[in-house]
Amino acid sequence: MTKFAPDFPRPTPAQIAAFADIGTATAHEAFGRRGALHHAIKPIRKGLRLLGPAFTAKGKPGDNLTGHAALALAKRGDVIVYSAEAFTEGAAFGDVMAEAALQRGIAGVLIDGAARDGNILRESDLPVFARGLSLKSRGDKDYFGPLAEAIVVGGVEVHPGDLIIGDDDGVVVIPFADIDWVAEVAQQRSEKETALRARLASGAITTWDLFGPAILRRKGIDIEI
Repeated sequence: MTKFAPDFPRPTPAQIAAFADIGTATAHEAFGRRGALHHAIKPIRKGLRLLGPAFTAKGKPGDNLTGHAALALAKRGDVIVYSAEAFTEGAAFGDVMAEAALQRGIAGVLIDGAARDGNILRESDLPVFARGLSLKSRGDKDYFGPLAEAIVVGGVEVHPGDLIIGDDDGVVVIPFADIDWVAEVAQQRSEKETALRARLASGAITTWDLFGPAILRRKGIDIEI
């Protein structure tokens, strides 16, 4: 019997740390407004944060066998990215799996589908993102799907080792090869926005001043606001 031990390049701790203070909206803008997962995939409670390399897995609606395999194979610091094909009428992840993930040092779990045991998961230290909660679960354990391969989650292709960033606004995926330059652009945007907020707070400008006058001039509208 062959031991299945998938491995792939992962971002370095320094590459991950470069996004520690970068929100999903800023990362999305820095990446050319690409990489955003479907807006329905959100944290199960406010304030959760996903940040780490993707360990991908794909199941079928009502069958989470591959998800259990991912829990056994993922490395400490990985974010398990699991496709249940956007199925929300049955949960693919719950409190028992969450406990297993915590014990293995998993950085978070992203489910393109539903979770359950919401009250327990919300009290857990494990960041869980999903399309919603469902008390139902057939509990099938039959389909063994792709592991550590490219899959589509929330309408976006995700490869193992891609950087997953999640917060209250949603989730964005930064491909492994693009991490460094996106981090640089995101940091520049963040610094620029910090300076802009300071000017707005001082009353020196309004948001209209940023773009409004130029747009009106371009349109030939001769009014002043």
